[in-house]
Amino acid sequence: MSYDENQHPYTGPRRSRRGLVAVAALVPVGLAGWLIWQGAGGSATPGPAAASTPASTGQAPTGQAAGKPGDAGPAASPSPTTSATRSAPAERSGAKGPLAGKVVVVDPGHNPGNFRHAREINKLVNIGTNRKECDTTGTATRGGYREADFTLDVSRRLRTLLEEQGATVAFTHENDRPFGPCIDERARFGNEAEADAVISVHADGSGTGNRGFHVILPALVKGGAADTSKIVGPSRDLGERIAGHFLRRTGSAPSNYVGGGTGLDVRRDLGGLNLSTVPKVFIECGNMQDPEDAALLTSPGWRQKAAQGMADGIGSYLRQ
Repeated sequence: MSYDENQHPYTGPRRSRRGLVAVAALVPVGLAGWLIWQGAGGSATPGPAAASTPASTGQAPTGQAAGKPGDAGPAASPSPTTSATRSAPAERSGAKGPLAGKVVVVDPGHNPGNFRHAREINKLVNIGTNRKECDTTGTATRGGYREADFTLDVSRRLRTLLEEQGATVAFTHENDRPFGPCIDERARFGNEAEADAVISVHADGSGTGNRGFHVILPALVKGGAADTSKIVGPSRDLGERIAGHFLRRTGSAPSNYVGGGTGLDVRRDLGGLNLSTVPKVFIECGNMQDPEDAALLTSPGWRQKAAQGMADGIGSYLRQ
């Protein structure tokens, strides 16, 4: 699979999957997140039963439904993110609710059109400390449900929930451009919006048997154009709260292959985090190439729970 801003190759020993209660007992999700989960009710609502689907090979998406990275169509220049992408101006008049006056940027991972523009998305961009690909196609389930379609669906559900609480929500893209935006532009969007919180929505593409969600936090990075010193603490707080509420709402346990069972992973190699000057996290909602996780990720009901968990966590952070 081509390099993915949301991809995290697992290099440590695999952990056995346990029941949700057992995992929850072992997973503080950081102290703050664990306390939030306990205070929110302490019991998870199970997601839909996992359907039986063919095992994944762990390779890049294949077939037309998933999109082939080599199927580059005619070159096209990315259209700039316009005001149409935003749900409302930052000073939205008449907004009411506990999140009124707060700005949240939602970054749907990848773009459904990326596979048609291999040359453009493979172009290297500056991520502060080095250079990496503009973007990737993302992953897909064995049945062809693409990560880019998943992230847009969940992001739209999340926007509705946040707007209901009075927040102003802006998207980095809404499938309104042929490809991208590149990872540096995604970071810049949140910075220029002076967002109170940014979340980048993804699903992972790991091996069969690797299950669960994890939230990616920025490491302390200083070098070149990257300086995360001011956002490491607030981003951890945001991430812990999202992880705790996501666990409760979805019934999905934290990842059994990343983060040592905490549901949290700290990384210094992601341009979307390195270049951010506002609190930001990534969330990997599950592993699209595991049959059991794929059954959840393809369920509209589960995706609504996922969006609600994110909204609860973001709201908890912003209401402090």
